[in-house]
Amino acid sequence: MSVQTTIEAKLKAALRPERLEIINESHLHAHHQPQFDGSGETHFRVRIVADTFAGMPRLARHRAVNDLLKDELAAGVHALAIEPAAPGEAVRW
Repeated sequence: MSVQTTIEAKLKAALRPERLEIINESHLHAHHQPQFDGSGETHFRVRIVADTFAGMPRLARHRAVNDLLKDELAAGVHALAIEPAAPGEAVRW
């Protein structure tokens, strides 16, 4: 199973989002460091709208997602951009 698929499955199971987009941005970071050639699964953007985030501060939302994906972060995901929102909140995407 790909890292992207694993991230999607974990977030869907735990947060039951009404909207979820996982974007592999690894190609944008090719050669920023010698080990990043842009072909792997090292950099992701997570755009998520979930009821769980209602009334939750931004930092707590980020921590919740990071906690769910701690194994992936420890295993080689180098960067995780998180764009969390509760239903009805304005998003830029």
